[in-house]
Amino acid sequence: MTTAEFIREYRERDIRQLALQANRFPDVDMPYALDQIQGWQIARRKLPKWAACDGVIFPPHLSMEQCSSEPTAQYKLNLAMEWASRVGHASRMTDLTGGFGVDFSFTSCAFAAATYVERNEQLCHIVEHNLPLLGLNNATVVCADAVEYLSTVEPQTMLFLDPARRDEHGAKTVMLADCTPDVVQLLPKLLEKSRFTMLKLSPMLDWHKAVDDLQGTVREVHIVSVGGECKELLLVLSKVVESELKVYCADLSTASDTSSLFVYTPGSSAPVANSKLKTQNSKFVHEPNASIMKAGCFDELAAAYGVSPVSRNSHLFLSDEPVEGFPGRSFVVERVTTMNKGELRKALVGIEKANIATRNFPLTVAELRKRLKIKDGGDVYIFATTTAEGEHLLLISRKYR
Repeated sequence: MTTAEFIREYRERDIRQLALQANRFPDVDMPYALDQIQGWQIARRKLPKWAACDGVIFPPHLSMEQCSSEPTAQYKLNLAMEWASRVGHASRMTDLTGGFGVDFSFTSCAFAAATYVERNEQLCHIVEHNLPLLGLNNATVVCADAVEYLSTVEPQTMLFLDPARRDEHGAKTVMLADCTPDVVQLLPKLLEKSRFTMLKLSPMLDWHKAVDDLQGTVREVHIVSVGGECKELLLVLSKVVESELKVYCADLSTASDTSSLFVYTPGSSAPVANSKLKTQNSKFVHEPNASIMKAGCFDELAAAYGVSPVSRNSHLFLSDEPVEGFPGRSFVVERVTTMNKGELRKALVGIEKANIATRNFPLTVAELRKRLKIKDGGDVYIFATTTAEGEHLLLISRKYR
């Protein structure tokens, strides 16, 4: 059996079990085969179009772990197209930190010509092999250091950078100054060589500090979530387009669909008064999505959708009526109870299972679940929170629609 035949036949098997059976397949390049099988298994979930493409070569595990998913890569393509249209130019782009090439394979479609730059020779060979299979014929692959190449490149419509976020010991870094290459140091050259630059950064990064560090050049901040988890922080830098900073909170559902998008200008709204919860009123409770939580734009959200915060630190919002298009999840509040034992017993009658979340509450989910003696799951949602007056309450709810 050849290595290629082995990969095709066993690609749905557990790689740990396959590794233990290596002696059975003396003609198979087992380290390479296991890399390809593991890569394909990740791609089937993360990059289904790539997994479905015959002949694509996958890199070692770390590159697969770090690469974008199809939904986030598609988002970057849409963003590149929007900005290319805005600056009236879509001739060429360069990705200075190409990696496995997922982002490049998408964003390059917005331009007449595109250059992939990567200092890892192995990745360059892999990408050079994969691009034609993916139908990309406008691309050039260059094996070079990003900083050195930037000093020689001709002016581009877009430059793209995804700085390495690991130190020399392999530990993850999230500070802009700790990334490689140093974007702050490269800033004058990036502005000189592009009409706009797109930066992909860690979702753990403090975007306010990143904007400050980049000295007034950031025009847009995009906080991108998939499946309820914040995945990427994108910054668009430009000296061409002068405008107020805007923040985009995107929650993606599929590769071609944005389930919710909230756009705001930081500091544009005054604080909204806290809600006065009453146990006899049935209200709606709204939980913002992960991008909103990362952005911290709670006043702007409340003003835009006419909802009221339970308290300044609850990050839960209430309304008397349904709120269409709210960027997050909405629930019908069926009962509200304090932590008084008698009230609790009455409010929890008939509830054996529930999904519990704590927001600005003195107990953890595990501690509260133990106290309530309720199993996990079901269609009941209990939000444990604290009001502006310091009262601890449980909002017993069910999903709206």
